[in-house]
Amino acid sequence: MGRHDVMEVATPEGFQKNPELVLEFYNQRRRQLLTVEPNAAHKALVDLEAKYNVHIITQNVDDLHERAGSSQVLHLHGELLKARSMNSTSEIFEQKKDILLGDTCKNGYQLRPHIVWFGEAVPLLEDAISITEKADYLIIIGTSMQVYPAASLIDFVDSATPIYFIDPKPAISKTHKNNLTIIPETAVAGTPNLVASLIDR
Repeated sequence: MGRHDVMEVATPEGFQKNPELVLEFYNQRRRQLLTVEPNAAHKALVDLEAKYNVHIITQNVDDLHERAGSSQVLHLHGELLKARSMNSTSEIFEQKKDILLGDTCKNGYQLRPHIVWFGEAVPLLEDAISITEKADYLIIIGTSMQVYPAASLIDFVDSATPIYFIDPKPAISKTHKNNLTIIPETAVAGTPNLVASLIDR
């Protein structure tokens, strides 16, 4: 979160206390997002769709999976390029420009980033669990496995389902799961190689 305390910029209380600070924090992230491109890991997951029904469950709030071409992306923690009304979790708008104090929905409620802040419910969690329970393979890429409830999804996979964990400093070990393969590489290095091996099966 850079120089900002997470409680200041990623909680409902922080927004109530200083909405301008929170809006500007996300405005900066949004502007930055519009300057970057999908990497080799994003593109490899698109290639995987040629052979498999790929569902991506991401904690990231960017749109890089979509821009790369992935067709089924579930954003557990919301989306930076969307806004929503302070009055409704279901009233969601496309948002590429800054959100300013005074920007409102048609009913007059302030707009906020469509981000799941700490202390808020994760509305798509049940969908994510359902996807994980049905998976033939689970690939975990570049996560600390410390953010819950997202980190708990690994517990919903069938005990016989192969799990691949790609991270240069893997936060889980082989002792956690018999069906776990650890690939101690960055997402950009490890994902294309794993995808190539899965496509060749």
